[in-house]
Amino acid sequence: MPNAFDADKLMAAARAAREHSYSPYSAFAVGAALLCEDGTVVTGCNVENASYSLTVCAEEAAVAIAVSQGRRRFTAIAIAGPPEGATPPCGGCRQILAEFAPSLAVLYSSGAESHETTSLETLLPAQFELP
Repeated sequence: MPNAFDADKLMAAARAAREHSYSPYSAFAVGAALLCEDGTVVTGCNVENASYSLTVCAEEAAVAIAVSQGRRRFTAIAIAGPPEGATPPCGGCRQILAEFAPSLAVLYSSGAESHETTSLETLLPAQFELP
């Protein structure tokens, strides 16, 4: 796991980002807060589209925003989905995160006020890499 960080603050930022979700089709709002190595927190939310394949996940949005700001080194990510259950990152987002931080700490909501903490290596043990 990376250096210490305030897990509660990071999860609170993800929950705040969730409020901006555009999810009229699934009603499955997700927010993400990505902790950059320099201490900056970049947030993103899911943005759905009538053509489901064009939907952008919250984690993907946060990574895109961070990279567009020149940040490419990440320490942790918090993901907050609907309060009813656990919301770990999807497979595609796991691979996107692995591109930049293969040993990233991953926090994801597991209820209204609780969360789980794991590592990206645990969630994606055989990450794809180009030779």
